Amino acid sequence: MPEFLPPVSSAATDYYRPVEVFVVEPRKQRYWLHAVLLLATIFTTLVVGARMEYNFQHNQSAFSLNDDEGPFFPVRWTLSDPSRLLLGLPFASTLMLILLAHEMGHYLCCRYYGVDATLPFFIPAPTLIGTLGAFIRIRSPIRSRAALFDIGIAGPIAGFAVAVTVLMFALPFSKPMPPDLAAPDIQLGYPLIFRLAWYILPLAQLKASAGPALHSIYFHPTAIAAWVGMFATSLNLLPGGQLDGGHIVFSLAPRAHKIVSRLTIIALIPMALYFWAGWLIWAILLKISGMRHPMVAEWPEVTGVRRWLAGLALVMLMLTLSPAPFGPHGSLLEFIRAFHDWLRELRSST
Repeated sequence: MPEFLPPVSSAATDYYRPVEVFVVEPRKQRYWLHAVLLLATIFTTLVVGARMEYNFQHNQSAFSLNDDEGPFFPVRWTLSDPSRLLLGLPFASTLMLILLAHEMGHYLCCRYYGVDATLPFFIPAPTLIGTLGAFIRIRSPIRSRAALFDIGIAGPIAGFAVAVTVLMFALPFSKPMPPDLAAPDIQLGYPLIFRLAWYILPLAQLKASAGPALHSIYFHPTAIAAWVGMFATSLNLLPGGQLDGGHIVFSLAPRAHKIVSRLTIIALIPMALYFWAGWLIWAILLKISGMRHPMVAEWPEVTGVRRWLAGLALVMLMLTLSPAPFGPHGSLLEFIRAFHDWLRELRSST
């Protein structure tokens, strides 16, 4: 007897659209490249960490610009006495641990869902913190919105958890600045999580000497590493493009992703004007890559505890975002004023 299947309504066929399934053979990992980048990043973070520790021990600002031989990346100063590299161990090891936790959160979640992904690529760079961060490459499609959500949020949660733990242990080792000391050349803008930790932790002696302002404290290099971890978390959680925050938005509401990305870009422009010019770079990067997102099966949608975790991602963004992460004169308007003053002086001299 032939079997007859019950008719399927057109609504059902519209609801459950067929999805292309790709089977991708995992490619080989380039372990040598990961190792070279890891060792290079360890070196560059040791260099800047060595100077931070030296400055901390001598009651100077972590980013003091008094050294004419490369204050931003003092490699000559460090290698003039190679034993100074040991001074950089607290900062470098802490920062590398935070970055590794973030990327391994993504990587292990990819492995759980059978998504082909590389090990972390660390990016060495002669910057104030010795690195431009780290990333993994996802080399196969993600099969569901739930998997995309979990992969996107796993990194920020892991990195944030390690950074908060480091901050709680490192903050008591910080020292107050002398009251008559001039403001440092480069000041960090501290996010809300730093202020909460300052009020929650029992730091009576430090508070009595430093007062209520976080800018009147010499932060221990490991606390600065925690700051870098918070800054990286906030950047990754920006709700747009193919950042972690963009993945979360797309998994929750694919049709809203493009709108949210545009709103994020619009919000970054006044932040660049009034707080930190670097937000303009992030706006441009989101404009270039942020309007598209790899397609993921539309159904089933994200439900249950993941929606609560999306709220946690928003809380983490609010706790870690600093509108002016570098100061005191880092806004785009201030750069424009400085350029205008320079042109005026140039004309008057000629």
